[in-house]
Amino acid sequence: MSVERLQLLDWKRQIFALYERIRRSPDPAAAWRDWRAVRHLLFTSHPQSPIPEPARASFMEVPYYDYDPAARALADVEESAPVVYDVPTSEGGSYQFTRFGAARFELHGQTLRLDLFWLEGYGGGLYLPFRDATSGAETYGAGRYLLDTIKGADLGAENGRLVFDFNFAYHPSCVYDPRWVCPLAPPSNRLPVPVRAGERLVARAAPPGGPVVFDREAGERPIEA
Repeated sequence: MSVERLQLLDWKRQIFALYERIRRSPDPAAAWRDWRAVRHLLFTSHPQSPIPEPARASFMEVPYYDYDPAARALADVEESAPVVYDVPTSEGGSYQFTRFGAARFELHGQTLRLDLFWLEGYGGGLYLPFRDATSGAETYGAGRYLLDTIKGADLGAENGRLVFDFNFAYHPSCVYDPRWVCPLAPPSNRLPVPVRAGERLVARAAPPGGPVVFDREAGERPIEA
């Protein structure tokens, strides 16, 4: 058990260091390439990879949309009356989240809004799950994460506004293995537009003339709003 904890500590150190480089980088595209490369290395070789160990040797790569400079936005935060949610886990416990405000931002010429959540407990952290018009088809149906600062996923801020760079959106671990517990996006955090940036699902071969089908797994623990 102590070995597993030290492995988890090493995973967290690498993720925190990666996002620190992202925040400091003057070139978002170069930072994104670094993000992809480090995630590939961790997913294919680290003991704490979300990929089940028997599948790591044959795992090719995490699939992504092409980098889109227009998928980066700055968000204004609006405070609201806090609402607390208890999200159950598969082990009989729960996570406690507080919805404390909302973020408004422009993406592809549209003004959009997402609720912001704070993970309660030791240290706490900002947590931002979302769904969009690709969810359930091109991306995981229960949503993706953009920010999860307690685990290091923090894109920073500029001039008092949060950085929302959807090129860094990623799937929760339960996409790869249902043993992971993943609190996910509430209905209020579904964007009405497709966000074709960040991590996506893998397209499988379709019969001639048939639709493209995307691989996806279950295992979500939704926040009810």
